[in-house]
Amino acid sequence: MRTVTGLFDDYADASSAVSALEAAGIPYDDISIVSNNADNRHDEHSNAGEGAGVGAGIGAVVGGAGGLLTGLGLMAIPGVGPVVAAGWLAATAAGTAAGAVAGGATGGIIGAMTNSGVSNEDANFYAEGVRRGGSLVTARVQDALVPEAEAILKRSNWVDPAARRAAYTKEGWTRFDETLDPYDPEQIERERSRYRF
Repeated sequence: MRTVTGLFDDYADASSAVSALEAAGIPYDDISIVSNNADNRHDEHSNAGEGAGVGAGIGAVVGGAGGLLTGLGLMAIPGVGPVVAAGWLAATAAGTAAGAVAGGATGGIIGAMTNSGVSNEDANFYAEGVRRGGSLVTARVQDALVPEAEAILKRSNWVDPAARRAAYTKEGWTRFDETLDPYDPEQIERERSRYRF
C-alpha cells in the first residue's frame, strides 16, 4: 500500500476527488479528507458532532453506510485551527495530536502523514496548505492503483504541489509551525484569491 495525497483550494473539488476515488474502487475506509473550517461552512451541513478540544480528538467521525463524506467530524489541529475531517488520517491525526499534547512532539496532521509514508517535507507543505484554507485528500492504495489515484486527484483540480510550495517559499515559509495562529476567514479568503484564475 502507498499513500497518495492531494491539496485542494476548494472543498467542492476535494469532495469530488473523494467521490472519484470511491468510484475507482478505492474503499472509503482507505480515503481521508481534512478541510479547514475556520469559516464554519460545514457546521450545519455535515453531521459533525460538537468540536473537540485542540488535539483532543474527533467529534463524530464515523465512516459507514452513507460513505466517507457523511461522516465528517469536527476537530482542532494546533496551528491549523478548526477542521472537518473524516477517515483513517483524521483518526490518526487525532491520536497523534493527543500524544503531541502530552509529549511535546510535533503531532497532528504531520505526524499522521509521516506515519503513513508521506515525507516530512511534503507533510509540512500539506499541513500549511490546510492552515491556509485548503482541503487535503489522502488515500491508501495498492501499488498498482497509484497512477490512477494520482490522475484522479490531478483531474479534480488539485493544487500543483511544486508550484504552491515555491510560492510559499518565496514568501519566506520554510515549514509548518504549529505555534503560529491559525488563519482567520479573511486571511483564508485573501489566500484563496491569490490563486484563483
